[in-house]
Amino acid sequence: MIGRKSEFEKLQSAMDKDRAQLIAVYGRRRVGKTFLVNEFFEGKFIFKHTAVSLVDDATRKRKKNMLKLQLQEFYYSMRTYGLDSSEHVPASWQEAFYMLERLLEKKDDGRRQVIFIDELPWMDTPKSNFMPAFEHFCNDWCLARKNFKTVVCGSATSWILDKLINNKGGLYGRVTLPIYLSPFTLYECREFFKADGLHFDEFDICQAYIAFGGIPFYLDQFRKGLSLAQNIDAILYDTRAPLKEEFDRLFTSQFSSPEELQRIVTTLATKRIGFTRDELIKRGKFSSGGSLTENLSALQKSRLIMEYIPFGESVARYKLTDPFCIFYLSHVRGNSDNPAYWQTHEKSPSVISWMGFAFEDLCWTHIRQIKHALGIDGVITKESPWNIPPDSKIDLMINRDDRFICLCEMKFTRGDFEVTKSYSKTLLERMERVQEIVGNRKTVMSVLITTYGLKRNEYASRFDRIVTMEDLFQK
Repeated sequence: MIGRKSEFEKLQSAMDKDRAQLIAVYGRRRVGKTFLVNEFFEGKFIFKHTAVSLVDDATRKRKKNMLKLQLQEFYYSMRTYGLDSSEHVPASWQEAFYMLERLLEKKDDGRRQVIFIDELPWMDTPKSNFMPAFEHFCNDWCLARKNFKTVVCGSATSWILDKLINNKGGLYGRVTLPIYLSPFTLYECREFFKADGLHFDEFDICQAYIAFGGIPFYLDQFRKGLSLAQNIDAILYDTRAPLKEEFDRLFTSQFSSPEELQRIVTTLATKRIGFTRDELIKRGKFSSGGSLTENLSALQKSRLIMEYIPFGESVARYKLTDPFCIFYLSHVRGNSDNPAYWQTHEKSPSVISWMGFAFEDLCWTHIRQIKHALGIDGVITKESPWNIPPDSKIDLMINRDDRFICLCEMKFTRGDFEVTKSYSKTLLERMERVQEIVGNRKTVMSVLITTYGLKRNEYASRFDRIVTMEDLFQK
């Protein structure tokens, strides 16, 4: 298995404890939650159940009679694991979990037993009374038996956080191990491709990351014998492209009001620095009520957007950060009827310009590697961009507790980056402006984050430190 060493160690530690466990594994759709659990436990469960998807793939509409359907599937899972054929389909979740308890009591031989319920949030359908029944099952039965370890998964990150990990009711403090499964880093993407026999160089892997992020399922769609551009076309633009409908599925699988959250994300995609709440309401014509607050919170918890306060400002902004969503809304939507779109557009001026901005987002997801390259792993820092009126900005400011500020410029180029006379002047003006703001409390230094390096000329000394693509690929 590529990566996931830390997650394996956490799971092993939980299994070694001589007490009951309630483990919640959560993270973005297609990030590998189910794969992680199956690999670690090698399929050895006393009971396993996967909830039914709430959405019909063919029509992309919500299924009807979901309570009945979920209970039927739960019954079939119990039958698979030995429920007597004379038992009937449960009429409620209270009855369903009571039947499960009786089944597990018969199967329990005193050794360690693992229950695995996948996509748990899908079981909590409207008016189903699922949560009271699940709370009782966990509190009264599972957590009362020290040899039982209950593992639940879910792509609906906001549900997992609100209903389980941060539960204020019957499950308060009951989750013994929360595991957030992050997308792969660049290093892990490279290892993943190698394991699949795909020999892309670092520059190609960066481009793949810009399009798909570090999502294992997306990366698993790449095929040998195709160039990077051919792979992107086959995965997203071809008539039978496997991820052609993925943008819609990403929302319908996680949220009860997917259309509204899609609309927020689509609006955020129109401005790279993001919007303040008031700007977002005005641009997207959203109501300013509590539903917008809840939707923004759900998107943040799902790590699709981020909230940040730019340097020197006091009002927070919301910014789209999910690489796949950004790429889809920038280049796939409206172009998916051209099966060779990326091969014919990847070197166009507009795409090359866009790639530069997308490289900034890639760098933001690798702050840890940037700090390591700068030798400040142990220094407490606060990161933010700085939007300089009227139309300039600093890509990344690392405000350090050791009385330094790093002004980071990010440049995605196919060779060494060259500092021109005019750009040198701009850098100097930016540094002087920041120094005026912070006074003698901080020392300002300039950092270039780029693909290959810096071309040496009379203006190259404007940068104090250089971080390259190779640094971003470190563990």
